[in-house]
Amino acid sequence: MEEASRSYDCIIVGSGAGGGTLAYALRDSGARILLIERGDFLPQEPENWDETAVIGHRRYQPDEIWFDADSGRSFRPGVYYFVGGCTKMYGAAFPRFRREDFQALEHEEGTSPAWPISYQDLEPYYAAAERIYLVHGQAGEDPTDPPRSSPYPFPALPHEPYMADLAERLRQQGFHPFSLPIGVDAREGGRCIRCFTCDGFPCKLLAKGDADVCCVRPALASSNVRLMTRTLARRLLTDASGRRVVGVEVERDGVVMTLRADVYVVSCGAVNSAALLLRSANEAHPNGLANASDQVGRNYMAHINSTLIAVDPSRENGDTFHKTLAVNDFYLPNAHSAYPMGNLQIMGKIQAGGYIAASQPHLSQDERRRMARHSSDWWIMSEDLPDPENRVTLSSDGSIFVRRRFKNQTAHRRLVRAAEQMLRSVGYREFIHQLMPIETNSHQCGTVRFGDDPATSVLDPFCKAWEVDNLYVVDASFFPSSAAMNPCLTIAAQALRVAEHLMRR
Repeated sequence: MEEASRSYDCIIVGSGAGGGTLAYALRDSGARILLIERGDFLPQEPENWDETAVIGHRRYQPDEIWFDADSGRSFRPGVYYFVGGCTKMYGAAFPRFRREDFQALEHEEGTSPAWPISYQDLEPYYAAAERIYLVHGQAGEDPTDPPRSSPYPFPALPHEPYMADLAERLRQQGFHPFSLPIGVDAREGGRCIRCFTCDGFPCKLLAKGDADVCCVRPALASSNVRLMTRTLARRLLTDASGRRVVGVEVERDGVVMTLRADVYVVSCGAVNSAALLLRSANEAHPNGLANASDQVGRNYMAHINSTLIAVDPSRENGDTFHKTLAVNDFYLPNAHSAYPMGNLQIMGKIQAGGYIAASQPHLSQDERRRMARHSSDWWIMSEDLPDPENRVTLSSDGSIFVRRRFKNQTAHRRLVRAAEQMLRSVGYREFIHQLMPIETNSHQCGTVRFGDDPATSVLDPFCKAWEVDNLYVVDASFFPSSAAMNPCLTIAAQALRVAEHLMRR
């Protein structure tokens, strides 16, 4: 095949928030870039907005099985293999991590470790990533906001009537609701029509700020960037010393070939990036590539997430684009708690036949409709503290096993109670709470952590493997902690920082 005979300056494995952003940042560098994606472009089709197809039939979820390492139970992971990766299906929330998230922070059940870089190191890249991903927001509404070198590139999305009223009622109770930073093409003349199928659905209009639309397609306009879809990376090959990767073995349409470059970047998502390094074990790296520290696959985190459907029978919610509000009053230690609890943010508006039907099958259709008409729907997110025993491993046949025991559940239970009390204070009377299980891994991170010490980390502060001179890992794998914020903007910001480092290199 033609690609196997070519040589590139850089091969990037994975086209999501890490790999897609990196390809975009390198597109005009003069380097010859090959971007590999195991999936294809997600089709624009009527089913994009069909809640039965997307939620009920899981149309875009791969027919793939992972295993719970504790129980041995198989499950279908919440991952998506398309150009743009999981960003094709996310809710496009783009908060920055807070300054405190980069420092050691005490929690009720342990310490969230410090990062080898500070918020200020990442701040200019946060600003650049916000521009690339069309982020709309308003600085200064949230007391936990970190300092900024520039305003948001686009104004906050205006709340629709129900959400505007809820925000005002929360303020009257002393809370600090703020405009959730959202990446959509809501510019004047932009594609976004503010539909209800944004959070958890692909966008049929390509109006979501995802890695495909904002990064990969613009990168492909450069003659320096090529894309191979339907191409699965099987393993990375090194020279005899183990100090350099000399090829990536891939499979495309049943054909196995080796692709070669000077620099290799792994951006497959925290589970699959760790699995690729483990599959790449050889004589020089018997425990997996770049794994002398025994940290590859360890410290798997995915936030402790819950949904909370809050029903106020006296108010009907007619909003369509619902996901514009968040609350961080419980994020850091303060009068509410001596320890951090986490973030509250509105989800996309639930529908009777979609999320409620899937999560509450015992309710009648009339009850589901009543609930959907009168609810506000919250995503409750607490930091998942790193634990080396929470890890990704491979069986002898290559199957992926994930061990995950929540570490910080006390704080999460407190946050759920605090959320219910907050919402009761503004009129809500009924609540349905559901803790997200191991299948919900959309915020997965931590399995190939970066740091200052090769003995306790896999990567250096620029995401280069300590043991391999031309190998980088650029996705949420590098996170030493998960914080309690959506990870996408931090992944993209670090990808821009790594791109600058690679251009200097």
